[in-house]
Amino acid sequence: MKVGIISDTHGVVDSWDEVYSKYLSYTDLIIHCGDVLYHGPRNPIVETYNPKLLVERINNISTPIVFAKGNCDAEVDQMVLNHPLQSPYTIMIISGRKILATHGHDIDYCERLSLAQRFNLDIMITGHTHIPDIYTEKGTIFLNPGSIALPKNDYPSFGMLSKDKIEILNLKTHKTVKSIDI
Repeated sequence: MKVGIISDTHGVVDSWDEVYSKYLSYTDLIIHCGDVLYHGPRNPIVETYNPKLLVERINNISTPIVFAKGNCDAEVDQMVLNHPLQSPYTIMIISGRKILATHGHDIDYCERLSLAQRFNLDIMITGHTHIPDIYTEKGTIFLNPGSIALPKNDYPSFGMLSKDKIEILNLKTHKTVKSIDI
């Protein structure tokens, strides 16, 4: 099973179009870690900010998608999305691996580690920081795919989970930035 992992699209439709057409449309599942439509008060409104069009794109995809509700997601967003915004997190078992996805804005490093141990997670995915990272600690892989729309590092990024590895890809160069074999 191939899983695309994104976060923090913040209503930016051109980034969605690019990642979906080149990568996510070829996956079996998409995990989105929140902040889907609204740009948020601390983020700029970019030229391609168009939450209404992004809703249309998301609602018309054929790939199954799971959303964890972000701190910028609201009840009005749920009224227009055809997929539930799950909060505060969602737990899935994919190819025998227990995965928890959450936005991550309300849990710190210690709480993440505690959740991972309490739920005996193989993989924990968070967003919110707009900075990609992947590492293993105490038997759990921790992944933040970064942001495809408003990165706070030098490049827009997303994650891909396959049978034997998790990788973070740079959306502009299409190169793997970091990966972990599983």
